[in-house]
Amino acid sequence: MDKSDKWRLIWPVMVIMVLHFVAIFLFTRGFLLTRTELPFYSTCSDSASQSPCEGGFNSTTGCWTKPLVQRVVIIVIDALRFDFVAPSTCFQEKKPWMDRLKVLQDLALTQPSRARIFKFIADPPTTTLQRLKGLTTGGLPTFIDVGHSFGAPAIVEDNFVHQLVQNGRKVVMMGDDTWMQLFPHHFEKSYPFPSFNVKDLHTVDNGCIDHLIPLLHHDDWDVLIAHFLGVDHAGHIYGVDSGPMVEKLDQYNGVLERVIGILEDHSGPGGLHENTLLLVLGDHGQTLNGDHGGGTAEEAETSLFAMTFDKVHSARTDPSSSDLHLDKMVCQSSIQQLNFAVTVSALLGIPFPFGSIGTAEPELYALVAGVEGLNRSSFKNCENESDLEEWMKNYATVLCKNSWQVKKYVDVYSAASVDGFSSEDMIHITDEYAQAQQNWSQTVKILQSHDNKNCHTSLPALKGQIDAYSRFLDGVAELARSKWTEFNVKMMGAGLGAMFISLVFHFLSIKRVMDFSPCGASKISLGSVFAFSTVLIRGCSFLSNSYILEEGKVANYLLATSCILQLRYSFKKNMMLSEAVILLLLTLALRFSIEIGLSKQAATSLFMNYYPSWLSWFTGDHPFWTLLSVYMPILALLLVAYLIHKSSFGFTWWGISNYVIKLTILSYMLIVVHTILESNVLGLPPASEYYRRVVIPQTIYALGLGKLLLLAIDAFRREGKVLDCYMSLYRKTVMVLCAWSPTIILLSGSKGSLFALALIISGKCMMRLKIAVEDSKGTSDGLLSSCLSQVTQWNLLAVCLFFATGHWCAFDGLRYGAAFIGFDEFIFARQAALQAIETFGFSHILPILGLPFLVADGNSDQGRPFLLFKKISLAYLILGMISAVTVTFTLMCVSIHRRHLMVWGLFAPKYVFDVVGLIVTDTLICMASIYYVTCGR
Repeated sequence: MDKSDKWRLIWPVMVIMVLHFVAIFLFTRGFLLTRTELPFYSTCSDSASQSPCEGGFNSTTGCWTKPLVQRVVIIVIDALRFDFVAPSTCFQEKKPWMDRLKVLQDLALTQPSRARIFKFIADPPTTTLQRLKGLTTGGLPTFIDVGHSFGAPAIVEDNFVHQLVQNGRKVVMMGDDTWMQLFPHHFEKSYPFPSFNVKDLHTVDNGCIDHLIPLLHHDDWDVLIAHFLGVDHAGHIYGVDSGPMVEKLDQYNGVLERVIGILEDHSGPGGLHENTLLLVLGDHGQTLNGDHGGGTAEEAETSLFAMTFDKVHSARTDPSSSDLHLDKMVCQSSIQQLNFAVTVSALLGIPFPFGSIGTAEPELYALVAGVEGLNRSSFKNCENESDLEEWMKNYATVLCKNSWQVKKYVDVYSAASVDGFSSEDMIHITDEYAQAQQNWSQTVKILQSHDNKNCHTSLPALKGQIDAYSRFLDGVAELARSKWTEFNVKMMGAGLGAMFISLVFHFLSIKRVMDFSPCGASKISLGSVFAFSTVLIRGCSFLSNSYILEEGKVANYLLATSCILQLRYSFKKNMMLSEAVILLLLTLALRFSIEIGLSKQAATSLFMNYYPSWLSWFTGDHPFWTLLSVYMPILALLLVAYLIHKSSFGFTWWGISNYVIKLTILSYMLIVVHTILESNVLGLPPASEYYRRVVIPQTIYALGLGKLLLLAIDAFRREGKVLDCYMSLYRKTVMVLCAWSPTIILLSGSKGSLFALALIISGKCMMRLKIAVEDSKGTSDGLLSSCLSQVTQWNLLAVCLFFATGHWCAFDGLRYGAAFIGFDEFIFARQAALQAIETFGFSHILPILGLPFLVADGNSDQGRPFLLFKKISLAYLILGMISAVTVTFTLMCVSIHRRHLMVWGLFAPKYVFDVVGLIVTDTLICMASIYYVTCGR
């Protein structure tokens, strides 16, 4: 077989990869577009010259609204769950992490006229970048911004930080350096700290504390922002139910006590903080595993604590509510994060961000003003009506300008964007606004005619006006949530069309390989029909959000079905029965592991009740399970090392091969030491911690890079034809798997060796069953049918391993801690590479690189290089086509469901994971084809 024949087998996979890149690029440009960011900014002069609200109830002493506070202290606690702040009485069961922030709870319960706790609800995606953009702009950041989470571009649209600076306010920031990426030139002073080392629980927090406390005594700022990260990092590494999480919450409680104490001490008449507002808030929540990014209640629900230090205003109210009523108020009051920017802007008296679609929150506005507010005020008597009426006039004016600003933005957005709101939506919005404005004019006349003396007339009129504006603003927000993203349907169609073209080319390439010096018949068999049906069934399941949530179980069910058919055939032919039984048992074991992963994924969500209670025995701290979790991975890794060593017997291994094998065995032994040190079963001194945390992982990485370098050298060496083509292929496959497997096992955690062993045994069983079937049937089924059945089963096994290793198709399904195994500092390229290897190691890297083991037959392929390379090329084409077909169904799914309620919480993450997986698959297939489809060593 000459070189031209080899490239005739290789070049189709390169063309297919290019077609997939084009398809993904086009579809992504159409589906994951950001909304149009308009280059317009609000100014003080806008309100006076354009707003219909001027000359209403009272004159505005501020820029747009009457300022109610002079200073604002904003303390952001990253990943602050609602149950971290709310009293444990709000929940059915008390957990160890509850009631730790006692200072906030006590103030909210004992001083409700000055302090309140709100449930703070975020819009997905719930990653820090999107939430900070949403908090400061008052808009709905779209899904594609997730890609910027590790390198955020500066915000170019209007936001309340920009408005603060433009209106002469001084802003000071400390903590998470994401703020500096979003606002690089806005802060009077800034003290940023690196935020991506999730193993570091203290650097950012200690930096915040060191600068926050002294600055509270200074008067050279108007808004102070401190962003703490310890809770977020503790969740990622240890989970919510852990000692480090409780310690962090206790630390924050002490910090907040000091902050509130200083503000109280300087809140007297003429004091520095006489009119200061404290806001303690979370940007998002987190699951029990410490993950976030999606739209579940645990991720979207965080907390907002607000406290005013204006003792004159707060003294006006004399709450007579019972403790029970206050508990209910704390547990049930909620605020949308969408409303944060406009509310803070209104309180400070600065222009509202041009692109904000939020509503000035009545409860927070009432708290600062020192009145009961709409929900707790009585309109049956006229007690304290002057204060309440004055507040309602001010708030109605705020909502008037709020509505005018939102209507102005919607008009400009629809005119400027390619796919703005529809004409029907705009008619509805215009009618709602016109009705509210007409009501405004009538309300002004009513109040002027009664000279503000009849509260029975003025208060209901003001309440009706406030309701009219609130209906308009809520309607716009809901409409934006449902239709915010601009989908370029033509680009999406072009991407989907390119994907179909790639499938046609894929099919023609497979046919071409079969026609290229054919060997054996290619008739359709029952096995090939089943394999084809399996791929279609799995692809069609992506059209349902419920099946996407259960994707791992669907793949495992299909794999188990194929194993049962093989078991039936083995019984019938009385051959390879043990292999069929072992393969089925391993499939059932993977199902069990997938169940555990799903139970962690849904630990506190609406799926929790679905999972049986017996899972807690395996996932908890039962001594038997703890013992097995330490020693089983070690035994499995020793067995893997033995199998690798045994694979070298009976062959003449060259020098480089010997080095690779020995370095791999050494790496496995280091992983054993790492596992022992991590479990601390030997009670070793603390000095060993550095070796476990840094030295051993970095040594394994270095050995892995060294082995890859040896493989590169070996690929370019020419020492004559010592081995035949099959032995050369066998040797290459062993060396490639040896080079990659230690790093993947290490990054996958303590159970990585178990999955490696399962992959090896499953592959061996599949290979022996395939050979036995071919021997019993001869070549009647043909090469294509044989490869299709076997590769489909191998692909299903790889999918099961993705979910069994604790992943799922969502950003909270990534194991972020793996990126920092061996390192404390964050370097984007290095940590991204480790994260990718851990995520795709068992589902893509090892299965694709190990595919030649599955299809090659040493008995029939020795001395027949052309048939051997044809099998490898055909197997890789089939594997690539299976991946492409499933991704095509994913594209169809998100196209159909692009307006679905769960598009950003479920369908978009599924799309991202699948297309990234397809890119990884194409890249590995291309590299493996070039590496394997050669001979002559």
